[in-house]
Amino acid sequence: MEAQPNHFFYVLHCADSSYYGGYSIDLKRRLQQHNEGTASKYTRTRTPVTIYYWEKFETKREAMQAEYAFKQLTRKQKDHFLWERRVQCDFDTTKL
Repeated sequence: MEAQPNHFFYVLHCADSSYYGGYSIDLKRRLQQHNEGTASKYTRTRTPVTIYYWEKFETKREAMQAEYAFKQLTRKQKDHFLWERRVQCDFDTTKL
């Protein structure tokens, strides 16, 4: 039986101090794509980017709902969202 992929909602901190919320099944690869300028138009001109927050979900639907909800927030609400989760700026890939 084939293993089910992990579904991640993630938040990037961009070079201009803005946030970008996204979805991926491979965070390491996606972060590399963002920093190479091949992942999204938004982050292409805002590199380098770092992962500030990520959360794993069982389904793509759940992860994309989290992404959508984050994108609906104001900047102040996004700051609070990240503060509530005690976001650490170091991306620990050992937890993936």
